[in-house]
Amino acid sequence: MLEYLRIQHLALIDDLELEFSRGLNVLTGETGAGKSFILRALNFLTGDKLGRDMVRPGGDKAVVEAVFNVDGEETILRRELSADSGRSRLFIDDRLSSQEAVRSLKPKLLLHTSQHGQQRLLSPSYQGKVLDSFLPSPELVEERDRLVAEMSALMRKREALAARMRELSDKREFLEFQLREIEKVDPQRGEEEELLDRKRAFQESAQAAEALESAISSFYGEEGGLLERVAHLARQLDALCELDADWREDADAAEEMRLRLRDMESRLRRADRDATPDGDIEALESRLFALAQLKRKLNRSLDEILDFRSEIDANISFLDSCALDLRQLDKNRKALAERLGEAVTLLNAARRAAAERLAAALAADLRGLGFNEAVDVAFEFTPSEIHPGIAEDRARLLWIPNPGQLPQPLDRIASGGELSRFLLALVGLMTRETMPTLIFDEVDAGIGGLTLNAVADRISALADNRQIVLITHWPQLAARAARHFQVSKHVVDGETTVSCRRLDDGNVFSELARMAGGGAQGEAMARQLTDH
Repeated sequence: MLEYLRIQHLALIDDLELEFSRGLNVLTGETGAGKSFILRALNFLTGDKLGRDMVRPGGDKAVVEAVFNVDGEETILRRELSADSGRSRLFIDDRLSSQEAVRSLKPKLLLHTSQHGQQRLLSPSYQGKVLDSFLPSPELVEERDRLVAEMSALMRKREALAARMRELSDKREFLEFQLREIEKVDPQRGEEEELLDRKRAFQESAQAAEALESAISSFYGEEGGLLERVAHLARQLDALCELDADWREDADAAEEMRLRLRDMESRLRRADRDATPDGDIEALESRLFALAQLKRKLNRSLDEILDFRSEIDANISFLDSCALDLRQLDKNRKALAERLGEAVTLLNAARRAAAERLAAALAADLRGLGFNEAVDVAFEFTPSEIHPGIAEDRARLLWIPNPGQLPQPLDRIASGGELSRFLLALVGLMTRETMPTLIFDEVDAGIGGLTLNAVADRISALADNRQIVLITHWPQLAARAARHFQVSKHVVDGETTVSCRRLDDGNVFSELARMAGGGAQGEAMARQLTDH
């Protein structure tokens, strides 16, 4: 039950407080007086969005707060809307909370029924949801939804696997050709760098050997090498020393030079033997050429080729295992389809049973709302395949408003007034368990005459055991209120403000007279309605 509502700085509302009673609470006022702002405030409080332009000019934020009594426990909701950012904050019992939390509470707090709800009632999908709300075991729908979601996920996985398999199957021959080309060369990671290092070493060794050979050849020659000539010089200088002692120093220097050259020649020969490069330069060049050819063919570096080989191996292995994976998925699908089929069979049976009960209850309520005594209601079921071989019954509401007519879909023949009464009957049936506050926003549209009295009786009967907030333009309905509020619009100092006041008995009479058209005729009707 909604006990208290306060709205501050929202649209045309500056500061408004309402205290509601049990039973029927009525909001009346001229068209455009601002009644819709009160309903928008309630919807905002329970989860709807509002733009920052809804904050009253001059205010930094709009605030809506309400006190509900649910099962004897008081719940306080407050929601603030910032004028600067357009963001809102929600509090439940003075604790910051989330939109999800209040939406989960809403079915126990409020059920807002409007002319928009009449249009929803025309939708076969909504009619199906209404029927499901009358199932004795809501777990049946939950199990169906869970299995359908599981089946959808499995089928997406299977399709993705099959698509990948088709893609790779088309490429398999080419992949295997590329793999053979790679395996024919069989490159190793880091091999090219090692071969290039060896090639550089080989080239450097060859250059060193050539230099050594040239150096050694200078010691010998057909006309006498360097070593032979220095030896000859040393002998000649030694002979001169016998004739002239002054040549001794030169003779010793020549001999020392001969000995040093002989030692140098020995070291050069040893170095020449050691400078011969190991390996076969032709084999090395051939291997480098093979690697270069492979890189050119595949347009990749050797490291990329090695990664590509691993990728090809993985893809071919994937293809080889795909068949097994698909068989396992098909096995899982078959088992899941059996469970889904069983769940749908139970759901279909439960829907048909619930449809009989709901149709009978609806027909009885409609007769009490001014319909012909012969009015009848039924649900038509159409199989809809949700998985190959599994059909779910989809419900559509049919009715017979007059004797002798065939059942027709509700969306084809129902007038606005008939839809209003249909909605009223449905809401009464739908809320027998949860008992939220019912908000009727001009659901009496398109109704008049004796039918209006029947609707008033029905709303009064509903208000006997639950709270109702009703917006109406009909005095016949407003006169049934336990508490009557008048919404009006005023302009003060150039600013428009919406206000709402609770009416006492005298003011109720005046408001009913206004609603009845005013003047003597309006007062007469108001007198009749209030027994004045």
